Amino acid sequence: MPRPSIQHTVVEDLPHADLHGRVQCAPRRQRHRSILHRTLAVALPIVIGCSLGLAPEPDPVSSRWQLDVDPGPLRVTYVHTPEAEGAYLYFTYSVTNNTGKDLEFVPSFDMVNDDGDLMLSGVGIPPSVTKSILTSLEYPFLQDQIEILGPIQQGPENAKHGLVIWSLEDFDADEIRIFGAGFSGETDSIELTDPRTGKKKRLVFRKTLMLRYATPGNIDVTAMGDQPFDLVEKRWIMR
Repeated sequence: MPRPSIQHTVVEDLPHADLHGRVQCAPRRQRHRSILHRTLAVALPIVIGCSLGLAPEPDPVSSRWQLDVDPGPLRVTYVHTPEAEGAYLYFTYSVTNNTGKDLEFVPSFDMVNDDGDLMLSGVGIPPSVTKSILTSLEYPFLQDQIEILGPIQQGPENAKHGLVIWSLEDFDADEIRIFGAGFSGETDSIELTDPRTGKKKRLVFRKTLMLRYATPGNIDVTAMGDQPFDLVEKRWIMR
């Protein structure tokens, strides 16, 4: 069961899965640059709305359904397969349906570094990389981002356990934020006027779990080993 989130509070003792340390690899900033640009194009309206302070706050007591999500630590590893070779960030999570009804579970995860670069999880990740990390974790109930999609039945006995992966492009990041959506039915919206056209546009926000991690600014995959990044903030936001 997840604990209530408190802003600017260090969160400890989250569940985790183990992965053996790997050798360090060199940064490859350009490998997914085109993917990053496409991702930013999709997310830009939401990013602008949030940066202007326009995003609403979640209801103190939500009237919509909400799943219980328990995120594990964020770690880095090096993977070498016939399809790909490089450094990857990953974390695991558990989600339980205590809403009183079966639901369709379609989670999504974004990662943003301190430069504002945004990446969708799973984009550009070869299946062999996902399989390699799943095998290393040695947890038979762990599912990748495709396998976990679908109905989630009620009760702890039907909890789902997921793996989320990003390619590590920025080895110098001082902070990483993860935004997880699909755990709540709460939404809100605001109406804006496009200054170029004068037409009104409506931005829709979803209740989203925000996880903020401190990273060393010079990520050394070998030195990190199994050590997770420090989770310094965990809270719900509208995004």
